Amino acid sequence: GEELNQLDRPGGIFIDKNKNIFIADCYNHRIVEWKCKAKEGQIIAGGNGEGNRMNQLNYPTDVIIDQQDDSVIIADLHNRRVIQWMDQNQQILISDIHCSRLAMDKYGFLYVSDCEKNEVTRWKMGEYNEGIVVAGGNGQGKRLNQLSFPSFIFVDKHQSVYISDRDNHRVMKWRKDAKEGRVVAGGNGEGENLDQLSEPQGVIVDDLGQIYVADSANDRVMRWCEGQEEGEIIVGGNGYGDEPNQLFGPHGLSFDNDGNLYVGDYWNNRIQKFKIIL
Repeated sequence: GEELNQLDRPGGIFIDKNKNIFIADCYNHRIVEWKCKAKEGQIIAGGNGEGNRMNQLNYPTDVIIDQQDDSVIIADLHNRRVIQWMDQNQQILISDIHCSRLAMDKYGFLYVSDCEKNEVTRWKMGEYNEGIVVAGGNGQGKRLNQLSFPSFIFVDKHQSVYISDRDNHRVMKWRKDAKEGRVVAGGNGEGENLDQLSEPQGVIVDDLGQIYVADSANDRVMRWCEGQEEGEIIVGGNGYGDEPNQLFGPHGLSFDNDGNLYVGDYWNNRIQKFKIIL
């Protein structure tokens, strides 16, 4: 629904240091912030109907907060732009880009996955004239230097980029300046075995280097240790549904600073929080 205590297809989620949750509320064409322990959210971007005016969004798929200036950076997918909101002022950062998802590294570089060009580009904040391809960009395919509908991305402290390579049913890791990636989760065809994924979406990596994947079409979240043949189910895997131990098409993943895992439960129109046992 579209009330302030409702969501309609939550995409990417971002948790700040105060445990406030920022959500790309896709079908409501808005970004909402739920303060810690709040009973409803508040609209911080969009919410003025679907459209391409500066104060409108059209199917926003991801949101990140630039911790330098607290601005809100949004993947405004159907408007083909990355747009920044700051105190109700908007600025288009990147235009004419099929921006699927966003990430930012510790140096403030912005990363954008492009599911049309099947690549991930890196942009220097303040200089949005040209992005550098850091993964893919070699056409759609399943070779190690290719991607097929890249979705969520995560960048670690070494500037390695992890990509949910959705239509290849795998997660790829591209090290900085690499010419090809390597498979760190899935990659054994689409399926529900522990060595398989089905349309992976959200991907995040913890401080131990363990990879968490929203295994969307399997309605579960998997944890993979790099180099292992298979992952383990840590959330869901109990069929799709709206019980607390079930998911229905999980998308966005995020940690808070206590290591709790937040899952954007797409078709259930909710965000779930889980305490992770390591």
